[in-house]
Amino acid sequence: MRKNYVLDANILIHDPESIFHFADNTVIIPVGIISEIDRFKKETTDRGYNARAIVRRLDSLRTTHSLSQGVDLPNGGRLLVFCDPEQVLTPVASHGDIEVLRVAQAVQKAEPSVPVVIVTKDINLRIRADAAGMRAEDYESDHVPLSDLYSGQFEWPVAPQDLDVFRESGELALNGHPHNPNEYVLLRSTGQSRASALGRVNELADRVIALKEPEKGLWGVKPRNKEQYFAIDALLDDDLQLVTLMGKAGTGKTLLAIAAAMYLAIRRKKYRGVLVARPIVPLGRDIGYLPGDVERKLEPWMKPIADTVEFLLDAGGPIKGYSDCEALLRSGVIEIQPLTYIRGRSISNRIVVIDEAQNLTPLEVKTVITRIGADARVILTGDPYQIDNPYVDANSNGFTYLVNRFRTQKLAAHVELKKGERSPLAELAANLL
Repeated sequence: MRKNYVLDANILIHDPESIFHFADNTVIIPVGIISEIDRFKKETTDRGYNARAIVRRLDSLRTTHSLSQGVDLPNGGRLLVFCDPEQVLTPVASHGDIEVLRVAQAVQKAEPSVPVVIVTKDINLRIRADAAGMRAEDYESDHVPLSDLYSGQFEWPVAPQDLDVFRESGELALNGHPHNPNEYVLLRSTGQSRASALGRVNELADRVIALKEPEKGLWGVKPRNKEQYFAIDALLDDDLQLVTLMGKAGTGKTLLAIAAAMYLAIRRKKYRGVLVARPIVPLGRDIGYLPGDVERKLEPWMKPIADTVEFLLDAGGPIKGYSDCEALLRSGVIEIQPLTYIRGRSISNRIVVIDEAQNLTPLEVKTVITRIGADARVILTGDPYQIDNPYVDANSNGFTYLVNRFRTQKLAAHVELKKGERSPLAELAANLL
């Protein structure tokens, strides 16, 4: 049965392509929402980029037919920008929530036999809609329930003799055991000893292959738990063009990612350099309100990356020709940039680290990944429980979306880091607070 979906501004900001994801139903955008989106278009943040993207998309559709009368969409649906004739000459409600509710009620009155659904990421608006007797739901096109999120690893109980074979030969046939490509395995003996060993699925050979630890660690960093063993193995595998590391604060995901990038680019010289990027998600006012030039405005977001590089230089020893992090940055061997600056670039012969990827939308993740050339690699780190972007949540952010979509791909690997290693206090805080 056909439905009328009334979209809130935050849906369009979250995913400018969302208008195409409602099958053969009618998508309705209140005209007041266009004004709300217009407020963001000059921002240099991801929100500003998405605001400009949806405006351009609507303008393109406008050339085919009147938006007020409805435009046919490729998926069989229809797009309509709704402007109530009774209020066309009156000021639009100053609050976007009121505008969405008002339009939804007007649409329901015009077509009482067709269900009307308000789609918004605003929990308060969903509550207000329910109180008004209207149906409202979150945007679920890109939802990945955290309970279903891929961890990148599994435990496999094996007979003691099979574990002995694995330790001696370095491999063990899967024999039909369910798995994903490059999934990591804890082989646990079913005998009294409960001995164990670590391995990784080799999809081509249909076997679990034993892990090899770097003799000197990773730029002075050695694994402290099995998940960090898994992560280092994935990060150093040249056949994996995409590696995702998930974990709460203090698990070492960012440290391992940057250590691997520096090791591969500087020590092994496999890449021309390292590019580290983070999304800019201002807490409170936009960065334009901060004092100073662009570099000074961005410093609070980039400083944690520079601190990590300095730590690794202390842990792994000096680099010939580079005295400190500043020297590496000046030379271009390491670049630290806000993620917005990557758009439009074609990245080749570099290893790219995207930190705090949980603050990206699925579309933003797609935009970044499609910038990566055949001779480059990308590592994404994220914690879906620590999100600052108001337009995504633990289930709809681009990081979890990417992990779920790439779980069956041979060129990708994912590891969930579970144990905090920063300090006992940091571990307790991450778990209790």
